[in-house]
Amino acid sequence: MTQNDRLSGSSSWIDLEFVERERTPKPAIEVGIRLHLAGLSLSNTKRELEKLGVERSRTAIHNWVQKADLQPTSDTIPNQIAVDETVIRVNGERCWLYAAVNPATNEFLHVRLFQTLTTQFTLLFFRELHEKQQVEQATFLVDGAHHLQAALTRLGLRFQYVRHGNRNRVERVFREVKRRTSSFSNAFRNAELETAESWLQAFAVWHNSCQT
Repeated sequence: MTQNDRLSGSSSWIDLEFVERERTPKPAIEVGIRLHLAGLSLSNTKRELEKLGVERSRTAIHNWVQKADLQPTSDTIPNQIAVDETVIRVNGERCWLYAAVNPATNEFLHVRLFQTLTTQFTLLFFRELHEKQQVEQATFLVDGAHHLQAALTRLGLRFQYVRHGNRNRVERVFREVKRRTSSFSNAFRNAELETAESWLQAFAVWHNSCQT
């Protein structure tokens, strides 16, 4: 991906209300957030900003992403929702990343990160998704994982066991997430679970902006 690709498109998905206390101009903050979420490390993002005459630390750039509090949303009412979870490492520890993706648009609908894999956390994930999105008429595409099917049954939501097809959308998204978190391993070093989750949710928002 070229720098022009990273900078192309609207930045309307970035809420900069937090900028009131920042000494950096809003356009520079937008560029920094976009570059970092699009694939540049904090160090490389810092260097690109310096080319624009903006000198800020890696910590400052990291804090911009955190303060923006980006959450994936979608105005589309999905007919199907592909759901899966995968393991990533935060501070060297295994954590479970849950994601719901609309296979028709390839957009993230909801993202959460949990320290353990349980039916209770799965229920929490689906309840939060239900609060954000109209899912009553949607069919959830899941694999054979008992905790996914058990949680959906308890909530009275429809699901279908699918090994391939549209459920592969969420697996392709996960491959990109794993590639990014692997190359950004230092970004999650000494990070709290909430910090890593916030970065992943921000990445999901950037990803969604590229689908429109």
